[in-house]
Amino acid sequence: MIEIVVPNKQANATVQLLKDQTLLECRRVRLSDEETMVRILLSVEMCEKALEVLSKQHPGKHSHVVVFPVQAILPVEDIKEKAESEKKQAEEKPPERIGREELYESIKDSARCTYVYLLMIALSTIVATIGLMRNNVAIIIGAMVIAPMLGPNMALALATTLGDAGLLLRAFLTSLAGYGLAIGMSVCFGFILFEIPSLQAIRSHTVVGFGDMVIALASGSAAALALASGASAILIGVMVAVSLLPPLVSFGLLLGTGHLHLAFGALSLFLINLVCINLAAVMTFIFQGIHPASWYEKGKAKKSIAIAIVLWVLLLLTWMGFLFWKGPFVF
Repeated sequence: MIEIVVPNKQANATVQLLKDQTLLECRRVRLSDEETMVRILLSVEMCEKALEVLSKQHPGKHSHVVVFPVQAILPVEDIKEKAESEKKQAEEKPPERIGREELYESIKDSARCTYVYLLMIALSTIVATIGLMRNNVAIIIGAMVIAPMLGPNMALALATTLGDAGLLLRAFLTSLAGYGLAIGMSVCFGFILFEIPSLQAIRSHTVVGFGDMVIALASGSAAALALASGASAILIGVMVAVSLLPPLVSFGLLLGTGHLHLAFGALSLFLINLVCINLAAVMTFIFQGIHPASWYEKGKAKKSIAIAIVLWVLLLLTWMGFLFWKGPFVF
């Protein structure tokens, strides 16, 4: 549901403008002698288009828009019949996803570097270190559950797709702070332990395989798809952490104990997975039809997308070629 408060003199024009959209219901309530509230009930898929129309009609500061979810509508049958008739009148099929503004609002806060984010990174690093040292898969999975690595990566991908430099910088710095903290802590743990026994849990994250790349690509695409459709991304976040947290902690532990060759393999796996996740997420957002509203912003977004994709693909191919020539790459 969308609510917009406009001056009384603009209320009729707003209602007439919205009649051209595929709506379930549109009502207006006079709030005072100066303001009127227009309440719009519509499907999730049509929310973005309606917001674009409203933002063009009311670009100033004399009106504000509020978007909130609807849990239930009664009577159900009347709404279903009206929805079916409205869908038949729609000229084009809307995308099966939430609106761009809703997606942006749901992701932007995860790009902030807060003490909670850093604390969760620290806790997940401790748990992952214990799991790797004990060669215990259950403990490693527990670390991936609490690792907050989904949000900053998806914010980075969305910022690239929309050409939002501010969000891009915040997401990049937040990710960098989290990765730096995880590496620093695991290096200290490795230095304290001094020697790491030959554990399969650690050594398995020192070799880059084709399957690891496929998992990272699938994780990035699934995460972007879940967020864009409004579905729960909690379990998807575990998939993203699978590709990032274990190799990152393994790199720090091996670096702290002086196993530089194995540490390089773990770092290679982490970087390749990171590139694959972001590349897949950006491509999925593009496939979902997510783009800026104005033509000027679309032009900037196309440039940022082109630069990011070319850069990521070049980095991926260069790193893979080097690893294939050097050694720790398996199919």
